[in-house]
Amino acid sequence: MSHEWQALTRLTGGGPVEVERVRCTDSGVAIEGRFELPALARLSAEDQTFVAAFVRCHGSIKQMEKYFGVSYPTIKNRLNRIGSQLPFVEVDPPPVKAGDVLGQIERGEMTVAEAVERLKEKP
Repeated sequence: MSHEWQALTRLTGGGPVEVERVRCTDSGVAIEGRFELPALARLSAEDQTFVAAFVRCHGSIKQMEKYFGVSYPTIKNRLNRIGSQLPFVEVDPPPVKAGDVLGQIERGEMTVAEAVERLKEKP
């Protein structure tokens, strides 16, 4: 995390921040308006560091315990606290493939009528 961002976090005391100007460094094009920071950027500097470490540890709580020198429940509690501050990201399900549906019918996991309905769903 950059020192500028940490300084900004200290300056705002963790309060909400609104960006009013964005400049693309490659083209020099600037856009002015009101821009909300992404959810991860709204976390405290310490929580951003924690999330970055969690990603670097490939989500291994055991590695996080060693890295931070704290217990499993401490890591879980912090993850839960941070997670409660982040919106749930909706991900579109992958498109239904006829071959997958046929395999489910063959294995008895789905009826033909269910397969027809499933294939009618929008991808």
